[in-house]
Amino acid sequence: MSTVPKPLVKVPTSIASGGLVRWRTGKGFSIAELKAVGLNVEQARLLGIPVDERRDTSWPHNIETLRKWLIDLLEGRIAPPEPALPKVIKIKRKRGRAFRGLTAAGRKSRGLMSTRYRETHNYKFKKKAKERKLKKRHEATRGLGNLLRISRIINEAKKKK
Repeated sequence: MSTVPKPLVKVPTSIASGGLVRWRTGKGFSIAELKAVGLNVEQARLLGIPVDERRDTSWPHNIETLRKWLIDLLEGRIAPPEPALPKVIKIKRKRGRAFRGLTAAGRKSRGLMSTRYRETHNYKFKKKAKERKLKKRHEATRGLGNLLRISRIINEAKKKK
């Protein structure tokens, strides 16, 4: 028992296959099992005990094996394991300048700069200004939502009668 014990977890089985309970070695001890022994996640990782934060179950045989291992460790029957270092997080490096659209070629390839219609979009501004004046655009009904639309429908129905 010189190495860190491995936890046992249930293998999910269907009732159709007999519903037999099978056990396998798990990824690590659950947080509830560590709390039952009196450890938290940081202390367990420093001792080299594997921790599975995704698992919610707490099995009595896992608690018992962990408790026996800790007693052997404290009494000096086994050598303490080396502490596990915290996980290193890798940060992705920035993509190239062209991909981010920082160069003319990159903007063109991403469709951010259309060469054919570069000057022809000016007609839209006149059209939008005219719609704003007539209060046809969405900015005129901003914040009112369906209330304004419903009231317009009711007013138009009254005018027709």
